[in-house]
Amino acid sequence: MDFYARVQLVCRRIPWGRAATYGQIALLCGKPRNARQVGYALRRGLAGEQAPAHRIVGAGGVLSGAAAFDYPEQQKLLLEKEGVCVSRDTRGWRVDLKKDGWKNTLEEARELEAEFVRRGI
Repeated sequence: MDFYARVQLVCRRIPWGRAATYGQIALLCGKPRNARQVGYALRRGLAGEQAPAHRIVGAGGVLSGAAAFDYPEQQKLLLEKEGVCVSRDTRGWRVDLKKDGWKNTLEEARELEAEFVRRGI
């Protein structure tokens, strides 16, 4: 199984104008305890250049991907460009996941699993 290929497929499914968490991506990849590995894959480009890393945020919606971008505000600006509301609180820049979070369906999870099997990853 190629975890990074799975991360790429899952991340590419995140709709425009939505954000997902590292944990959500790891769960959909079949490895619910590998949220940090999702971040590693995105930061190092192991999930491919087409993975929309700016749409992945930390638990609770906190923007945590500054290391993966050219400058700290880039993730915020990319999300705002897609219409995602980003606000500041005591933990930093944050997305309201109830409003702008990707609410993937069970059907989408099953489609992803079938795609993993089809590709042998």
